[in-house]
Amino acid sequence: QVQLEESGGGLVQDGGSLRLSCAASAPTRSIFHMGWFRQAPGKEREFVATITWNENRVAYADSVKGRFTISRDNAKNTLYLQMNSLQPADTAVYYCAASIIVVPTTTMKPPRTSYEYDYWGQGTQVTVSS
Repeated sequence: QVQLEESGGGLVQDGGSLRLSCAASAPTRSIFHMGWFRQAPGKEREFVATITWNENRVAYADSVKGRFTISRDNAKNTLYLQMNSLQPADTAVYYCAASIIVVPTTTMKPPRTSYEYDYWGQGTQVTVSS
């Protein structure tokens, strides 16, 4: 069982920055990819960014590429999302997610679809005002 708790959301002006964090509580020796998704009112949940268990690979949605940076600190079991040049279109509830790995390899690709993830946080609201 993996528990995830997001923090760092809030209200920011167009062009501003925020840093989201996601603290993971997991059994010892658990290995998992992690990702960020978001859901705006009236829209489906969408992929934002993902990072492999060993931090070897990352992937971003086209809409955030060049503005957002995903990272993780495995020693602290924490996932981050640095969001710069925020736009009103980025307004959404942001969720972190974990994808459990049974047999880790160094060539794994980070998962980009929600069904590949096993655990989800409760979400944190990000609002960008124009």
